[in-house]
This record gives sequence, structure tokens and C-alpha cells, in this order.
Amino acid sequence: MDRCLAPELLDELPGHDPRAQRSRRDLRRINAWMGNARLAAACLAPVARRTPPRRIVDLGAGDGTFLLRLTQLMPDLASGTELVLVDQGNAVDERVLTGLRDRGFHPRVEQADAWAWLRELPTKSGTWVLANLFLHHFTASHLRAALATLSERTDLCCACEPRRAAWPLMASRLLWFIGANAVTRHDAVVSVRAGFAGQELSALWPGNTDWHLREHRTGLFSHLFLAQRASGATHVSP
Repeated sequence: MDRCLAPELLDELPGHDPRAQRSRRDLRRINAWMGNARLAAACLAPVARRTPPRRIVDLGAGDGTFLLRLTQLMPDLASGTELVLVDQGNAVDERVLTGLRDRGFHPRVEQADAWAWLRELPTKSGTWVLANLFLHHFTASHLRAALATLSERTDLCCACEPRRAAWPLMASRLLWFIGANAVTRHDAVVSVRAGFAGQELSALWPGNTDWHLREHRTGLFSHLFLAQRASGATHVSP
């Protein structure tokens, strides 16, 4: 199945639109069933125990539920870890911020284009960047440039994306069964067709020896990509 990008309806609806609000509720349920936070935490927890992050950036954070759930599944994270939720929309749920603060974090919301914001991010050792169901929105050429920026400014990048395969595509067409609205049903199919398979993201990462890359299918519907700076490698300022 070739990768195919198309507009998603939720991206075009204003935040106050009832269809958008309903779709975001649908997405919280779908994310829970996909288990992306659990899958990412299982991958990241051993890394965090060896080398704790000092800053975690969630690109395309949406309502922030993914980051909250991730921190709940990684209790060893230090409460002083800097948390930044970046999204072009203004959808971060105040209950999410309250939940993060209750764990001792001081979350910061940045309403901005994620890649433009990242290009201006000051380099800081211990920076992790997460992306949940975000990278599939972009073309290969856009991703190549974006991943190059990530390689310059971070020590770790972890992305959980839709897996582009027959079974996830079939499942995306059955969301009417759980009462998902028309926006969610449309966008789910579009997301799977724009998702990833094989080593597609690894192939777009800058080719150097400073990074360890992992990329594979995970869970029932997801595709995981992990880029970790090699031990002893240092940031190269852009």
C-alpha cells in the first residue's frame, strides 16, 4: 500500500465546532485502545532510568492526554522535568495540566507551528521530543527537513504513528461500530493511508553515526520510531 496524504477534517474545523469537540472525545477513546502511551512508555522507561530527560517536548500535543498518560506510566520521571506541549491549535485540556501539576511538573503550553517553534528551541542536553499521531500529516520531503532539525536539537525522538497496513485500514473503517462521528471516521482512514511501514522514517533521518535508530510495528495498529543519540555523542550547534 503506497503512502497517500489527504486533508483531515479535524484540522480544518474550529475548536469550538461541536463536530470537532465530539471527534476529540472519539480520539481519546481510540488512543486508549491503540495504547500508544503504553507502547511509548515501555520503550522509553528503560532509557529514562539510565539517562533521565531534563526536558520533554510533545509536538502536536492536541489535548495533552498522551503526555499525561505517558508520565503516569513512567513514575521514575523527576518532578522537575521540564514539560512543553506544542500545538498549533488551542486544545490542551486544563484537566491535563492540572494532572501534570499534581505530579509536581510545571507544564508549559506553546501555541505555535511545531516545526517553526522547534527551529527556535535553544539546545539543551537531555531534551526528548515525542510525537503521537503527528508525523503522518507531513510529506517525506517535509519530514526529512524536520527530522534533521530534531537531530540537531534533541537527544531522543520517539514517535508513535498509524501503521499503514491492511488490518489497521480495515479497523479504521469500522469505527461507526463504537459510535464515532463522521469526522473521526473520515480522518481515521486518511490517517492510516498516510501512516508508516517498514523503515520509512529511519530512511529520512540524517545519515550519521551519532544515533541509534529503531523502527517497527507495535501493538495492533501502531508504528513506533525511536532515535536515540549514541552514548558520548554531543550536540552540534546549527
